[in-house]
Amino acid sequence: MLVGQLPVDVRASFRLFAFYLANGTVDVDLLDGIDYRPALFQFGSSLEQVFAIYCNVLQVDAKGTVLNEGDAQYRAAQWIRAHCDQSYRAEPPFEAWETELHGP
Repeated sequence: MLVGQLPVDVRASFRLFAFYLANGTVDVDLLDGIDYRPALFQFGSSLEQVFAIYCNVLQVDAKGTVLNEGDAQYRAAQWIRAHCDQSYRAEPPFEAWETELHGP
C-alpha cells in the first residue's frame, strides 16, 4: 500500500535540521562552544541516534504541519551535549520512546 510522501512541512523541518546539524548550529545556546561534528560524524551510530530523537519527538498534525520543531531540535541538542560533555544531564531525562531506533 502506497501512503505517499511526507508532508512538505515535515520534509522542510528535516532539511533544516540536517542543515543546522552539518553547520554546527543546532541550538547554539545549549551547544555554544561545543564542536560536536567530529563526535557525531566519525561513526554513524551517534548521528543515527540524533536523527532518531529528532524524528521521535517531532509532532505533526493531521494536515502535515509540524507543531514542535524547536522542541525536537532541543531534545536532539540535549543528547548531543550529553554525548560531548559527560557532566551534562538532560532535563528531563530521556524516555525510552525518545531514543528508540525504528526499522530494520
